[in-house]
Amino acid sequence: MTIGPEWLNIRCLSTADLLVKFNGLPEDLRKQVVDLIDALLKRAPKPEPPMKKRPIGLMKGKIRMADDLDEPLEDMRPYME
Repeated sequence: MTIGPEWLNIRCLSTADLLVKFNGLPEDLRKQVVDLIDALLKRAPKPEPPMKKRPIGLMKGKIRMADDLDEPLEDMRPYME
């Protein structure tokens, strides 16, 4: 099976096909293939761990709203007149 434009010629092999090809290689080439796979796995981005759920009320008492929150800002008063 070929994926992409024909000039790319990227073939998708099944796991069984890959295993047959791998087993057909001489031992020194098998080692190179394993080393290449290990190098590629090291370069691959690591999946991010899922975010932990934060307990409810963690910030209770740490955030305060000003009593005059709904009042116009003093700096904006000239624009409101």
